[in-house]
Amino acid sequence: MTSHRSVRFRRDWIHGWLLLLPAMVFLFAFTHIPAITTIINSFYSTPRGRREAKFLGLTNYERLLDDAVFWKVLGNNLWFALGTIPMSVALAIVMALWVNDKMAGRGFLRMAFFTPTVLPLIAVANIWLFFYTPGFGLIDQLTSSLFGWSSVNWLGDPATALNAVIVVTVWKEAGFFMIFYLAALQAIPVTLTEAARIEGASRWTIFWRITFPLMMPTTLFVSINAVINSFRLVDHIFILTDGGPDNASSLLLFYIYETAFRFWETGYGATLTVVLLLLLSLMAIGQFFLFDRRVHYK
Repeated sequence: MTSHRSVRFRRDWIHGWLLLLPAMVFLFAFTHIPAITTIINSFYSTPRGRREAKFLGLTNYERLLDDAVFWKVLGNNLWFALGTIPMSVALAIVMALWVNDKMAGRGFLRMAFFTPTVLPLIAVANIWLFFYTPGFGLIDQLTSSLFGWSSVNWLGDPATALNAVIVVTVWKEAGFFMIFYLAALQAIPVTLTEAARIEGASRWTIFWRITFPLMMPTTLFVSINAVINSFRLVDHIFILTDGGPDNASSLLLFYIYETAFRFWETGYGATLTVVLLLLLSLMAIGQFFLFDRRVHYK
């Protein structure tokens, strides 16, 4: 009897690992192995032609500490994350609450909110490039006709370039996050809100005491995705500002792209990538500890 159970356990164990094998192969091939290779390359110089890469130790990291552009780009990225994450999450919650109510044209409204998400990033950037064009762009046309304001070069001014990109990103991502919140709202039992209304609770009390706490697992998932998205933006920067003016709108991943592929400094680019991976890991771990006590899974 024991032998039969042992054979069955081994067969189930092998069967389970075989089911996991395809996903594990792709996970290691496209995530773990490139990450390990990047860490190793960060300690080497850039190979050029017949000249092989040489071991440099911590030289690339010492260069990073003295790189003024890196610190400026890192500051830009932190401001970009601070501007996009709370705004996109808050806007997604508001839109989800709105389209979750019974109203005429609810399906059309949901489609309108979600449409920016399905548009290609390059197409979105080109649409907003027309909006921001000084003189004859849509924003300048509206502000000049309604308020009499003078023309503003939103993407060419260091004071407004990054904020203009933040607006585009929030417009693009809020509809995507709205879908997750809408699914979370529809999973909340109606009896809870009905009981609260019978007890005389206001809409704000129902949201803050019932709806929002039950949406915390979704908020954790959405916030982690929002953090990752805020550090991996390249397409909008490439089309709208190309990192300018004077690196005012350059973000960390765009700087990595420039360093590794425009200037062909792959060793230093790998060092920048290690810093990016470390930042994302620390932020993800911090979010788990921050939301852990507030997440209700049942």
